[in-house]
Amino acid sequence: MILRIGILLLFCCCIGPLKAMAADLPGFAVAGKPTPVFNTAQSALPLAKQQTDHCGQMRQLEFIALPGTTFEVIAAPAGIPGVLEVHTNEYQAPPGTRLYVTADLLTLQPTAPPRRIPQLPAPARIMQQLRSAVGLPYVWGGNRRGGVIQAGQVRFAGLDCSGLLYEATDGFAPRNTEQLVDFGKAVAIEGKNLLELLQLLRPLDLIVWKGHVIIVLDQKTTVESILNCSGGSDGVVTTPLEKRLKQLLKQRKPANSWPAGAGKSAHFVVRRWI
Repeated sequence: MILRIGILLLFCCCIGPLKAMAADLPGFAVAGKPTPVFNTAQSALPLAKQQTDHCGQMRQLEFIALPGTTFEVIAAPAGIPGVLEVHTNEYQAPPGTRLYVTADLLTLQPTAPPRRIPQLPAPARIMQQLRSAVGLPYVWGGNRRGGVIQAGQVRFAGLDCSGLLYEATDGFAPRNTEQLVDFGKAVAIEGKNLLELLQLLRPLDLIVWKGHVIIVLDQKTTVESILNCSGGSDGVVTTPLEKRLKQLLKQRKPANSWPAGAGKSAHFVVRRWI
């Protein structure tokens, strides 16, 4: 009996502070500066040693939230001080993925703040941004060429494939390819051959599938950020449009829209958004 009472007291002592801590959490937050968002709580610690994969990429980085990005605060992970689990409507995380940020980078608020309203830059400005990105490194989760400064060090300086477009549009375009396959308007390309595709494509059209996006720069050129794990050149590169389409048609089939219910699929679509 004494043992049962002792266990009950210990349980109450532990649960009480946790409930109080959860109740004390503000419900919302705003990014005051570029804020890395991670898929593990440990990675969001400012001085955490980041693990890289065989390609040299840190897959724990989901994206970099722009200043003004609003978050709903979900929880404070136990045993990991200074880190918050959050949700934001500005990023569609993969199913089952949780998002974590460093609390010091956010301004906490008890009520929902106004959402950031991205403004689409002029096409000439977008083109300029895309062209000036050529030569930048590939960084998984990167959407800010200058990266962010953490603990006095520049980190995540570079762009992934959808991050290239996200940065060029000041955060107007969706951040990942799962959303880009439905972004803008569909271009009817099903059954088209190489010459027909060349005639159809316009500057800033997106050649996209779930996993990668290629951007048409002009009638002769594409730009994209590629990851080459075999040791070859990668990062933001331009390729002749005809050459890139020839490569693509050997691997994928053109479709008017992304197949319903398809995750990974051997298709590609073209989306016109500007």
